[in-house]
Amino acid sequence: MAKAMTKSQLISKVAEACQLSKKQVVGILDCLVGIAYKEAKNGFTLPGMGKLVIVNRKARMGRNPATGLKMKIPAKRVLKFRIAKIAKDSVLLKK
Repeated sequence: MAKAMTKSQLISKVAEACQLSKKQVVGILDCLVGIAYKEAKNGFTLPGMGKLVIVNRKARMGRNPATGLKMKIPAKRVLKFRIAKIAKDSVLLKK
């Protein structure tokens, strides 16, 4: 299995593909991430990739793996990334 691309590798590829400097690409990615963090509470969509959404999880019963004792897991809000259908199709159907 191949290793995941690092941030510097991503920056290099985007800079090369878009004919921009690496410094410009870093600025764009940092700006995009900042906007995503601020707008996640409203649902942040990255067209063609997916959507950041906040989901409310219900309280449930769980088990402590170390001791085996049942315990109640409280309700909480979590951040999820829902992959766009076009991204799933292009990645999973490619052979």
